[in-house]
Formats: sequence, C-alpha cells, structure tokens
Amino acid sequence: MRKDHKLQKMIAGCRKGKETSQMALYGHFYGYGMSICLRYARSRESALEMLNDGFLKVFLKIDQYDSEMSFKPWLRRVLVNAAIDHYRKYELVEREETWLPEQHPATYNEALDQLEFEDMLTIIHQLPAGYRVVFNLYVIEGLSHAEIAEKLGINIGTSKSNLSKARKKIKELLSHSFGVLHKTEQYG
Repeated sequence: MRKDHKLQKMIAGCRKGKETSQMALYGHFYGYGMSICLRYARSRESALEMLNDGFLKVFLKIDQYDSEMSFKPWLRRVLVNAAIDHYRKYELVEREETWLPEQHPATYNEALDQLEFEDMLTIIHQLPAGYRVVFNLYVIEGLSHAEIAEKLGINIGTSKSNLSKARKKIKELLSHSFGVLHKTEQYG
C-alpha cells in the first residue's frame, strides 16, 4: 500500500471518529510531533502534554484539513498552536518588557548549523520560557514579530526584546557549553 494512500486512509478513519485510525495517525506522526513540541517545552513531560493536546485538536478539527494539501504542514501548524496555548496557559510569566535594540548581528548561525538536534534542544531548553517561545516562532517557524505578538498577547517590542535576549543567551550558552565563540570575539 502506498504511503499516501495509507495516510489518506488514516485521515478518513479519523474523520469518522475511528479510534484505531486516530491511534495509527498518532503513532505515525509521534516522532515528528515530538520534535516540534520539544523545542517549545521545558521538559519531555511538557512536550508530551503539548503533543497530546495538539493531537486532540487534530482529531476534533480534522474536517478543517483540506485533503488536497499536504498533511504535515497542517499538522505542524496545529502542534505549534498547541505549544503556544500551553505556553500561555502554564509558562507565561512576564507579559511586558521594554524593547531593547539588538546589540549584535546573528552571525552565530554557522555554529547553530553544526549542532546536532539534541544539542540544539539542550540549548533551547535552557532559555527562559518567553525567550524560548519567541525564538522558536521567529527563527524556526518564520513568524513576524507582529504575528508573534498577536499569538502570545504581548507587545511587538516585547517579542523583539525576547528574541534579542534569546540570541544573546544562546551565544553565551554556545560559548560556555560547546566552546563556540562569536566570530568577532574569536578574531578580535
């Protein structure tokens, strides 16, 4: 059976509310979903909670999925939104901060490209919740500061500030944990 046909069969079963299809779809996309949720979560348990909340939304809103489109991007959007909901519900500590302009360019991206997924998760998990969510939404999901502000219920300046602070913290963590130095620091 072709992979696309198998997926479409699982989705059709989910639309009918079949528990076996739901379990199959969950199992099929578990790893993919966890890789998304782990970036937003402080712990594996929190990521699993986000994943389960996300799949519950998938099953409740499966009729909104357009089968003419690829399923993975739709699933990703639902899971990211579930992570944002989880953040707003459990982890949003400070809603307002004063915006500070970015002090340094993001040239550490070369170092980030060299990291393994687990190393990157280790770095991201060390960020405070607000920085972690904004970093993921801006850098990984490609949302604008206006979109992030709207989704999280914060000011655009807060989004910019949190991203700047997240970048600074990641640079520090890379420098301390992995011996990676910013180019200007290394070459003077």
